[in-house]
Amino acid sequence: MTLRAVFKSWIDHYFSDEEAVILLVLLVLGFAVVILFGRMLAPFLTALVIAFLLQGAVGWLERRHVPHLMAVSLVFLGFIGLLLALAFILMPLIWNQLVGLVQETPRMFASGQQLLDDLQERYPHLVTPDQIQNWIAVAGREMTQFGQRALTLSLASLGNVLSLIIYLVLVPILVFFLLKDRETLVGFSLSLLPQKRALMTRIWHEMDAQIANYVRGKFIEIIIVGTVSFLTFAFFGLPYSALLAVLVGFSVLVPYIGAAVATLPVAAVAGFHFGMTSEFAYVVVAYGIIQALDGNVLVPILFSEAVNLHPVSIIVAVLFFGGIWGFWGIFFAIPLATLLKALVYAWPRGIQRHKREEAEALAEKQGGSGGGARAAPPG
Repeated sequence: MTLRAVFKSWIDHYFSDEEAVILLVLLVLGFAVVILFGRMLAPFLTALVIAFLLQGAVGWLERRHVPHLMAVSLVFLGFIGLLLALAFILMPLIWNQLVGLVQETPRMFASGQQLLDDLQERYPHLVTPDQIQNWIAVAGREMTQFGQRALTLSLASLGNVLSLIIYLVLVPILVFFLLKDRETLVGFSLSLLPQKRALMTRIWHEMDAQIANYVRGKFIEIIIVGTVSFLTFAFFGLPYSALLAVLVGFSVLVPYIGAAVATLPVAAVAGFHFGMTSEFAYVVVAYGIIQALDGNVLVPILFSEAVNLHPVSIIVAVLFFGGIWGFWGIFFAIPLATLLKALVYAWPRGIQRHKREEAEALAEKQGGSGGGARAAPPG
């Protein structure tokens, strides 16, 4: 078989159906819009994610015979109350602890240097003075760069205060109207699609349940892991408990990698505060238990089998989509990987199955019509 015949067979297998071609065009256009205009559309995309998250609460109220507008209003007021609580309670606490951590960094650096000196005295053949000096120089450069980046970020953020205010006003308004006029907006979007969309409907139904489970489950996971971490750190008297708990909570957004990265600041703060004592061991063991319970108990309960991906696929998706879209790419890495998996499995099989179903339905209709004609008495 020639290369041309192989290519033609591949095209016929995947793109012989009109709906498959339309779906491919829509996917390419959707990814292109997000890549090219993602920064411009960031408020709308953020509001879309939040509305998707809140739609479950609206549906829960509507199933209990609460009118749609009242259900939307109640959920929206709860969302605004949560934003205000974060703005006036949690954010000042985290900011104060961040400032305290930055101010205490030189003392931590000095303590780390002393620890390296003690290590060199105990194991002179394992750690040489040149290695210690190299480590100190590297750490000093990293701290200097971190301070410069923090200063640059703070100066740049001063010019973006107006944009931040616009976002804080615009996003809640968009969330309200996305919840209130959901049926109208969905109907309008469907009217732009072709009438023949069995494959797209099948993929959408599969993805809708998985994305809803993932977004809401991930939000609940962040709250539970962050709260339990804060209570644990506060119980052991660990400083900067709120800041570290927020870091640990958001680390669950990046599977496997996030837990490993969050371990470093927790262990560093505990080591500098407690030293190599039993309290340090207690904090590290408690943090390990939190991570183990999250991965082996909480995640299976929240996500069930909706996200059935191999760990290698998850890590590759996080690296790929995170490199393209940053935070939102990391957040939606698993749903996007699930979408690709659904497309791979549903595209050729779905098209062939849909054709068989149409052929069987047509054959049954023709067979029924023919049987009726044969059963009719002669004229």
